[in-house]
Amino acid sequence: MNVIKQMSVNGIMGIAMTFVLILGGIDLSVGSLIALTSVCAAFFARQSLDLPLIVPIAVSLLVGVAAGAINGFGIAYVGISPFIMTLAMMSCLRGLAQVLSNGSPIFGLSKPFNGIANGFVLGIPNLVYFLLVILVIGIFVLRKTVFGKWVYAIGGNEVSARLSGINTRWIKVVVYMGSGLLAGVCGVLMASRITSGSPIIGVGYELNAISAAVIGGVSMSGGTGNLLGTLIGALIIGVIQNGLDILGVSAFYQQIIQGLIIMVAVFLDIKSKSRI
Repeated sequence: MNVIKQMSVNGIMGIAMTFVLILGGIDLSVGSLIALTSVCAAFFARQSLDLPLIVPIAVSLLVGVAAGAINGFGIAYVGISPFIMTLAMMSCLRGLAQVLSNGSPIFGLSKPFNGIANGFVLGIPNLVYFLLVILVIGIFVLRKTVFGKWVYAIGGNEVSARLSGINTRWIKVVVYMGSGLLAGVCGVLMASRITSGSPIIGVGYELNAISAAVIGGVSMSGGTGNLLGTLIGALIIGVIQNGLDILGVSAFYQQIIQGLIIMVAVFLDIKSKSRI
C-alpha cells in the first residue's frame, strides 16, 4: 500500500502519457505543469484567504487544461513537432511557476486542502482512490468510446485516419488538454501532500510517466498500448525505486538505472515489431 501511495501521482501522469503516446505524440511539459498548478492551487488554498475548497482545485485544473490546449494547438494547427512544442512549454511553465511563487514555496495552506491527499477512507489513502478512479475512467474512454478508437487510429496511421473522416487535429488538441487536466490534478495532489506549492517539484516526472507507459507495453511510435500495462509499469518503477532506496542506492544511480530500463523496453518493442 505504501508503494502504491508513493507511485499514485506517477501512475496518474502515466495514464495521461499513455493517451499521448498512443496518439503518436509525447508530452515533456507535464513535470513543469505539475509545479505550476501546485503553485496556483497553493496560492488560492492559503488559510489567510479562507476560500472554498473548490476554488484552488478549479484554478489548478483550468491552468492545466489551458496549458494542454496550447500544446495541442501548437502541434495540431501550427505544425510544431510534439517534442519541440512540449520541450519549449516545459521551460516556459517552469519559469512561470518560479515567477508566480517568487522562487519560494507557498506555505500556510488550509486543513481541508491538506487533507485531500493526506486523508484515508476505510484505511486506504485517498491517493489510491484518485489513481483507481482515473484509471477506470481512462480504460472506459480507450476501450468503450469512439474517441478511444480514434486515438488508436491516429497513432496507427494518421493519414489513413484523416482520409477516413476523423478530425485528427481536434483529437490531438483534446488529448493534450486531457494530459494538462491530469497534470492539474497531480498539482493539487502534490501541493496537498507536501502541504505547500513549490515551483521546483515535478522535475523528472515526465520521465517517470514515459517509463511507466513504455515498460507497460505502450509503443513510442503510437497506435499500441493499454492503461493496465501502464499501471503495472508504474508499479514496477515504484517497487524498484523503493527497493533501491531501502538498499541505500544513490539517487544519481537510480536515474541511470531508470534510463537503462527505458532503453531496454524500447529495444524490446522494436524487436517485437520487427518479427511481425
